[in-house]
Amino acid sequence: MFESQSISLIVGLGNPGSEYERTRHNIGFMAIDRLAASWSISLGKEKRFYGIFGEGRLSSRLASSGKIRLLKPTTYMNVSGQSVQACADWFKGNPENILVVYDDMDLPLGKLRLRPSGSAGGHNGMKSIISHLGTQNFPRLRLGIGRGGKMHGDNAIASKANQNVTNHVLGGFSATETKILPEIFDLAESTVTSILADGLEKAMSLYNSRSIDF
Repeated sequence: MFESQSISLIVGLGNPGSEYERTRHNIGFMAIDRLAASWSISLGKEKRFYGIFGEGRLSSRLASSGKIRLLKPTTYMNVSGQSVQACADWFKGNPENILVVYDDMDLPLGKLRLRPSGSAGGHNGMKSIISHLGTQNFPRLRLGIGRGGKMHGDNAIASKANQNVTNHVLGGFSATETKILPEIFDLAESTVTSILADGLEKAMSLYNSRSIDF
């Protein structure tokens, strides 16, 4: 089923504004910037889509239509679905042709996970997209950002735990983490290229077991 699937839109999630630019929650934005640079696609503000958008041409091996579209919603994370739906509606795209790239605290930094569908898993950006598209059936590439410090189970106070999560995802990468970001984006780009060239199933078998160590 998924081998013949053609991805026409790749969405990276994050928050707009310079204060969020290099935070962990914006790793999806960073992945889109990397793809745009590698594929020589110019990104610019697009009011119709409430985001930063670019369109370019790839080889027929990577894109059946020859075109690929990149999107960074600037609606803030919690309402990312507004941007994704606007873009999908404009180009009459189907959810299964949209790949969403975003951060995941349940994966360590340097690890990624590709899936053809699934729940939001507590991620507010994904909750919004699922709500706007009306389905969970679209592929997603999760990039690990880890959880930072260790939690203390039942002894942790809920409000304190929530604050720790917020501080972590909205915090910047450490110097050590920053050093391996180029390798992480190398791996993410290779994964996306594999999806476009060979389909989701093969890409999952090749890349879900890989990681960058540091």
